[in-house]
Amino acid sequence: MLDANIKQQLQAYMEKLQQPIELVAAYDDSKKSQELKELLEDIEPMSSKISLRTEESPDVRRPSFAINRVGTDIGVRFAGIPMGHEFTSLVLALLQVGGHPSKESRELIEQIKDLEGSFEFETYFSLSCQNCPDVVQALNLMAVLNPNIKHTSIDGALFQDEVEQREVMAVPSVFMNGESWGQGRMTLEEIVARLDTSSAEKEAEKLNQKDSFEVLVIGGGPAGSAAAIYAARKGISTAIAAERFGGQVADTMGIENLISVPYTEGPKLVSAMEQHVKEYDVDIMNMQRAEKLIPAAKTGGLHEVRLANGATLKSRTVVLSTGARWRQLGVPGEEEYRNKGVAYCPHCDGPLFKGKRVAVIGGGNSGVEAAIDLAGIVGHVTLIEFGAEMRADDVLQKKLRSLANVKIVTSAQTTEIVGENGKVSGLNYTDRNTGEEHHVELEGVFVQIGLVPNTEWLKGDIELSQHGEVIVNDRNETSIPGVFAAGDATTVPYKQIVISMGEGSKAALSAFDFLIRNSVED
Repeated sequence: MLDANIKQQLQAYMEKLQQPIELVAAYDDSKKSQELKELLEDIEPMSSKISLRTEESPDVRRPSFAINRVGTDIGVRFAGIPMGHEFTSLVLALLQVGGHPSKESRELIEQIKDLEGSFEFETYFSLSCQNCPDVVQALNLMAVLNPNIKHTSIDGALFQDEVEQREVMAVPSVFMNGESWGQGRMTLEEIVARLDTSSAEKEAEKLNQKDSFEVLVIGGGPAGSAAAIYAARKGISTAIAAERFGGQVADTMGIENLISVPYTEGPKLVSAMEQHVKEYDVDIMNMQRAEKLIPAAKTGGLHEVRLANGATLKSRTVVLSTGARWRQLGVPGEEEYRNKGVAYCPHCDGPLFKGKRVAVIGGGNSGVEAAIDLAGIVGHVTLIEFGAEMRADDVLQKKLRSLANVKIVTSAQTTEIVGENGKVSGLNYTDRNTGEEHHVELEGVFVQIGLVPNTEWLKGDIELSQHGEVIVNDRNETSIPGVFAAGDATTVPYKQIVISMGEGSKAALSAFDFLIRNSVED
């Protein structure tokens, strides 16, 4: 089942087991059961602390297996074969059930141990899902730390009857105590916060006790990460408050245009950014949504940022890097097939559709530019524009019309994105002139109807453009002295990861310069 190289690496990990574990397998007559049997028989001899036996109870999913700590009720179960993206989940489960300590913070570990109640989680995953491991690994760790928590990870492809019965339309999909509980990527902190109803109050109290900072970064995406690193390297007190560390990047499938990195995936890049930030003395406050900016001119001293949980953070300077979110169509199938054919960034994801048929929704500059770029990569592009005419610049329209593998459809309202076998297979639209329904067969849909900056909370306090972007100059200064901004939330053109990183770095340097000059004046 495992090749020699993987066996060697896994055996090295199994040397870290501190307590004996038991693999309890439930087989049937299927081919997958035979594959599972081979996998477990490969793992069992890797350590004297591992034993393997067969499950006799009829009341378990087959094929499946449990990893139990011998002599305790601590363990997790996998229904299916955790390979692909889930192989790391398997390795971590073996180690953690075997007593190897987690790298999570002591505070978070204690919070998990103190959770009261009985929780039985079931997570449906796909082996090709890049977001599923985060959820699987988080719930597995919780089951290891707290005996009142149980977790079973289920490969939806192997248990189709359950998937249909429970109407699971996307992964990861989490059920708690038999009821639907959550979908999509969730971090360990987010899961724990949902279960610990008093966590927000405790967190607010802790945050209110923090001293003021010299640089406070709001947002943990590429711009925010870069700003924090550049500020911290100057030796000044730096903090990040982010609603979700990594931001929009965490939802990106493939990244092939980050200079010097030929290919990576969003979650991997987010992990690398977070690890890089942690190399410095940066106070990272995750899962913190900013709700109000109070300039120093109004407080008489420091800038203040009020958070959704009621806490207030204070700082001499602030870097706003809250990013943006893709404006969505809001039609059936869009969310279901997100990252499964529905994409929002042609620069990032376009090469993944080489030779295939795609649609671009939107006839503005961004949509037409996307169609032009994609036409050089994919097999065919259908551009769909809601209005009677495209709104892009004439030069762009002329270029688009010159391309042989592009079809332009105007006065068209997209009504649904459809798929087969978990992937996009086409879309439906209505001719707004005749009312006639049309179907286009394709493998990808690029939504290019604009970005929505995450700046609603800043209205009335800082100067925004007509599109809601924070207006900045070439030094990333905003309309408020001491407040800087960077990345997709600003008026800087070309919303790209590498550009956001550069802008975040520049904003931090400008903030440092501001601190120096004002210190001299003082």
